[in-house]
Amino acid sequence: MTDRITVSVLGTGIMGAAMARNLARAGLGVRAWNRTRAKAEPLTADGVTVTDTPAEAVEGADVVLTMLYDGPAALDVLREAAPALRSGVAWVQSTTAGLEAIADLAAFAREHGLVFFDAPVLGTRQPAEAGQLTVLAAGPAEHRDTVAPVFDAVGARTVWTGEDGGAGSATRLKLVANSWVIAATAATGEVLALARSLDVDPEAFFGLIEGGPLDMGYLRAKARLVLDDRLSPPQFAVTTAAKDARLIVEAGRSNGVRLDVAAASADRLERAAAQGHGDEDMAAAYFASFDEKPSA
Repeated sequence: MTDRITVSVLGTGIMGAAMARNLARAGLGVRAWNRTRAKAEPLTADGVTVTDTPAEAVEGADVVLTMLYDGPAALDVLREAAPALRSGVAWVQSTTAGLEAIADLAAFAREHGLVFFDAPVLGTRQPAEAGQLTVLAAGPAEHRDTVAPVFDAVGARTVWTGEDGGAGSATRLKLVANSWVIAATAATGEVLALARSLDVDPEAFFGLIEGGPLDMGYLRAKARLVLDDRLSPPQFAVTTAAKDARLIVEAGRSNGVRLDVAAASADRLERAAAQGHGDEDMAAAYFASFDEKPSA
């Protein structure tokens, strides 16, 4: 690259902040905005310019990256930024938005002459901070060179799923992947809760499955967060996981599939959030198995 591109990052939560840092460390110009500016301010130490409004953030940007709570939030923020958006700018939409919202976002992109990339990511806090996310991307081949430096900075690999971002092929794959993540997390919490209720040492269970087909690193990693009381800061927060679970249930329902496990997982996550665990790691859905917080 002979010319440095400028990337606008809208939304600097757990994932967005890590992505902004890695973009800056890769030598790209980065302008960032967050609804609560104080959460974005630490990024200035990494060379990121923090702005007061979305419009300020996107002014002069070559690529706009959105990493917000959900699809409606992404659309609202882009509407705020609209007066400063240049026609032809690449919009990398990385929010897990769901199928219905992707259609609305793509329509906005068409109305404003933006090049739309459906680009959710797989990974949580640690891989995001290490620049080791997997980017699931759909968008026009003729514009991929523009976004390649962005994907290379935030991810270890990019999986292309199609040329039409508005078709939602990347989001569809992300929902399938997240359905497994959420189900595995719910099962982990229930295993730990049942072990506690039956006075079974969880380590006896781990020893039983060790090295066999039932063993998995994800089970052990999430279980350790609960057993070692390391649920904060979250890798993937309860409230966000609950939102994704509902998107998965709705995607199934819209396509004639009943997803009982995803629906039950959403209920568990929402119950844990109501108990005060919303900002903890999604493994805190464990607490949804109890009417009262279990004693240590």
